[in-house]
Amino acid sequence: MVEIEDTEKLLVRLEVNGTDLLVVAGIPAYNEEKTIARVVLGAQKHAHIVVVCDDGSSDLTGEIAARLGAVVVRHERNSGYGAALQSLFKRARELNADVLVTLDADGQHDPAQIPLLVKPIEEGVAGVVLGSRFKDKNGADDMPKYRQFGVKVITKLTNGNGKHGVSDAQSGFRAYSKRALEHLSMSENGMGASVELLRAISKSGLKVCEVPISCKYAGSTGEKTSTKNPLSHGVGLIMSLIKLVVEDRPLPYLGLPGIVSIAVGVLFGVWMMNIYAQTHEITTNVALASISFILIGFFMISTAITLYAITRLSTKLKQ
Repeated sequence: MVEIEDTEKLLVRLEVNGTDLLVVAGIPAYNEEKTIARVVLGAQKHAHIVVVCDDGSSDLTGEIAARLGAVVVRHERNSGYGAALQSLFKRARELNADVLVTLDADGQHDPAQIPLLVKPIEEGVAGVVLGSRFKDKNGADDMPKYRQFGVKVITKLTNGNGKHGVSDAQSGFRAYSKRALEHLSMSENGMGASVELLRAISKSGLKVCEVPISCKYAGSTGEKTSTKNPLSHGVGLIMSLIKLVVEDRPLPYLGLPGIVSIAVGVLFGVWMMNIYAQTHEITTNVALASISFILIGFFMISTAITLYAITRLSTKLKQ
């Protein structure tokens, strides 16, 4: 919780910012001692409370943020981006925030743009605001081409046939209203949480809008601001997306392939019997193929039924 002396400072900031909304800036951070001070100080100019989730850092990230007046939530060990977001959402609810703005700790996002994301919520235009690097033609100028390609692929896969077609599914610069904080939840601990949240937003009926943002991928001294491995990041996101899609509709995405696998296994079995009728010998490869396809099919169908039952149960509990 925020101490009394911190609350007094926050009230002063409330007057300076000139808004009745309590704005909390949430910063997930892991070993970002070189940039965290700049990000915290910048966010404090545009948010009433800055909360940093120190996700098991081995450096001075948490200590620096705390000394600068940020509320620090510490994880004993590195649990992942999604786990950090979950902690930030929880603390924002505890602080009774009207708006939670999340931004990266590595300096990619400009804290001065926080008001751009808060404004649509303040005006009642949206419940969730996404900062997009592709909304403005110049927003992704500093982004490497391979990252642009990767983000666009993930965005296309994320959008699918959903009613909320976003232009940047991987931006961590987002704003969530009080209603969004109350209704949205996530279970992904890794980078897939960003995709999971978008799917949850689509299901919740919350109004969504995008605002153009800038993003810095290289500092003035030439240092890298992004520490994520692009290949493992992309593979992890795609796997998370597949998992979410399958969990959302297990019967068509697992059940039908399971039935097809069993059918193929039966065909191999018939083929094997025909060979045995002619040669009186069992062809081992064909027999193994038949058994394998049938077992895989039964496994997929049972998994689909289990996931479907869990989904139905969780829906009833929410109601």
